[in-house]
Amino acid sequence: MRYCILIILSLLPYVNTMAQKRQTADSLNVAGWLNEARKQSSSTCLPVFFAEKFLGRPYVAHTLEVNDREQLVVNTRQLDCTTLVENVVALTCAIKRGKGTYKDYLYYLNIIRYRKGRNTGYVSRLHYFSEWIDDNTEKGIVEERQWPNPPFSAIQTVRLGYMSSHPASYKALRNNPAFVDEIYKTEQNYLNRKYRYIPKSDVKNTAAMRKAVNNGDIIAITCKKKGLDIAHLGIAVWKKDGLHLLNASQIHKKVVLEPMTLGKYLSKHSSHTGIRIIKII
Repeated sequence: MRYCILIILSLLPYVNTMAQKRQTADSLNVAGWLNEARKQSSSTCLPVFFAEKFLGRPYVAHTLEVNDREQLVVNTRQLDCTTLVENVVALTCAIKRGKGTYKDYLYYLNIIRYRKGRNTGYVSRLHYFSEWIDDNTEKGIVEERQWPNPPFSAIQTVRLGYMSSHPASYKALRNNPAFVDEIYKTEQNYLNRKYRYIPKSDVKNTAAMRKAVNNGDIIAITCKKKGLDIAHLGIAVWKKDGLHLLNASQIHKKVVLEPMTLGKYLSKHSSHTGIRIIKII
């Protein structure tokens, strides 16, 4: 036993050094991107500009679940669909609303990720994207577009419940059963809320779609899965052949601009029903 403890203690300097290197890499990444963004012309679509900085970086799930106690996690090296979007929004806000510094980025990342912008623990994190949208709308960070009709011709009735029904799937809920009741309260607050969205049959290369969805908008893919509101997220990028999704892809195992149009992408997923559109203000 004593021998094992000595081994662990001997490894601590190495672990701390690796953590410091990762932190340094993230801060250098962010500082470099912000410095480059400050030199862009006013016509540059900043959300797309920042999203493209992550192209090729590996898709890794659960990157926010690395600490036993909830902390603001910064990871620009490994992303899932939500952390990609949050990084893009925080970087965009740092330029548009702040002085474009790493400190500004950290401030907005915290504001964006937590309910009312306050980290009071795991349950204060905005786990469901419908609440993420509403909370960040109240903060003046984003605005959901639900008009005109068409193409926003469908209505999503949200019935959250997946997390409290599957606590074993979440490290924090497995380790802290009391959190499940708190998550359940949030879910109950979102029973039967309604949001307009574009059905996937209408996600085409039309004038109406090009007017409704802009480059750099956040695309939230609605779904049929019980207890969930949103299946996947990404950033809107228009090309000649239509709308594409820049996303942290579990399929491609990295951040990519999907080669197929979003309409075709949606058609390959039977549980996907359409898209909600969120503008970064």
